[in-house]
Amino acid sequence: MSGRPLNPWTIPNAIDYIRLALIPVFLIIALSSSDGQDAVAVVLFAVIGWSDYLDGFMARLTGQYSRLGALLDPLVDRLLIVSGMVVCWHFNLLPRWAIAIVIGRELFMLAASRYALSQGLEIEINWAGRLGVAPIAGAPFFAMAGVHWLALIMLYIGMAFGLISAAMYVRHGAREIRARK
Repeated sequence: MSGRPLNPWTIPNAIDYIRLALIPVFLIIALSSSDGQDAVAVVLFAVIGWSDYLDGFMARLTGQYSRLGALLDPLVDRLLIVSGMVVCWHFNLLPRWAIAIVIGRELFMLAASRYALSQGLEIEINWAGRLGVAPIAGAPFFAMAGVHWLALIMLYIGMAFGLISAAMYVRHGAREIRARK
């Protein structure tokens, strides 16, 4: 990632800009509903989430990889997950203790990745992080869609993978920093 230019004007980055711009729209619609289960908000959440695969596909198809894209894509993913969890918290759609853990993990990962960048560390997604993305994004989606039993299953699976991946990132980062000394 360090050798790639920032290059803000690529097709994958444009998709991420649109995804980022749609998150406040999602929040306004969802938080304006009476119960957090507005169909338009649910569809918009799904579109923002699934378009993550579109930007990756377009990057591979066009060869348009950039440092900015590598930074922007996970940021948008985290903002979407936190936004979905905020809606679930507001309408009590998922257990608040679990939402607090998920949001805490996401905020920790934002801070840790910023620190890693400042130290010149290259941190790529690990297997637990990759496996945790769909369930942790699926939890607020299914909660807002009214499929609570599936939302809970996704939440707990996503939390487990998320916490495992956070521990793996910390371990990897600490090893890298020690190796440089």
